[in-house]
Amino acid sequence: MKQFVAEVITMGNLEHRNLVPLLGYCRRKGELLLVSEYMPNGSLDQYLFHGQNPSLTWFQRISILKDIASALSYLHTGTKQVVLHRDIKASNVMLDSEFNARLGDFGMAKFHDHGANLSATTAVGTIGYMAPELIAMGTSTKTDVYAFGAFVLEVTCGRRPVEPELPVEKQYMIKWVWECWKRASLLETRDPRLGREFKFDEVEMVLKLGLICTNALPETRPTMGQVVQYLNRNLPLPDFSPYSPGIGAVMPFSMETSSSVAIGIPNPRNSSISMFVTHSILDGHGR
Repeated sequence: MKQFVAEVITMGNLEHRNLVPLLGYCRRKGELLLVSEYMPNGSLDQYLFHGQNPSLTWFQRISILKDIASALSYLHTGTKQVVLHRDIKASNVMLDSEFNARLGDFGMAKFHDHGANLSATTAVGTIGYMAPELIAMGTSTKTDVYAFGAFVLEVTCGRRPVEPELPVEKQYMIKWVWECWKRASLLETRDPRLGREFKFDEVEMVLKLGLICTNALPETRPTMGQVVQYLNRNLPLPDFSPYSPGIGAVMPFSMETSSSVAIGIPNPRNSSISMFVTHSILDGHGR
């Protein structure tokens, strides 16, 4: 309860136009309840995956990406403490009456002093958005950047990061986008519902940004401040190719362990997971 109250107070002090405002909280019959501002247009995933009409235009989608990038940059560098969201995905992005995007659901968020060691013993998040180093190295701003990169591709491609029912070559979105880039067909990965109402160079830039942010090498990922500049075209993307180290690498969470692992893996479509790892041995393929 003390930790909950402390984090609620911290969240209540966060002020940014692209965060869902927390209005209060209460405890009722043993339940801890949060009260936030009502978002009339619901969550983003309703428009991407559940047939909510009309379909989002490219202008709306890139505006949403800019909004969430700005919110994350603020959480990482603009507050008294570093705030790690740890569960960035379409279902946690809410849309207000004017379709401005607001990042919500801070149920997995962690707060750290600037300059403190951000590593954690618990890897949390949603399958497909979790950086490969989470289990071995723990949480950091770079793991939020990875999740944002998966979110960027999710919004642009109109599909989830992991789709087990698709053909093998398309199941992992990051790898699929990377493979298409290698074949010089990057734009074919865009959501077909966009038609031709979009800027070709802008969509290409955003897809490449998603691949940069999901680089398997955390030190090569940009900061969220840089991401904001890329999206606003104030800074060109760094020079890289499909063959740059770490680009397009997908490392599914498959582990062989020598001691106990408590891990819950619900439906990857709409659920989050928590892994409590006491010790693990990775196999020779980085899994």
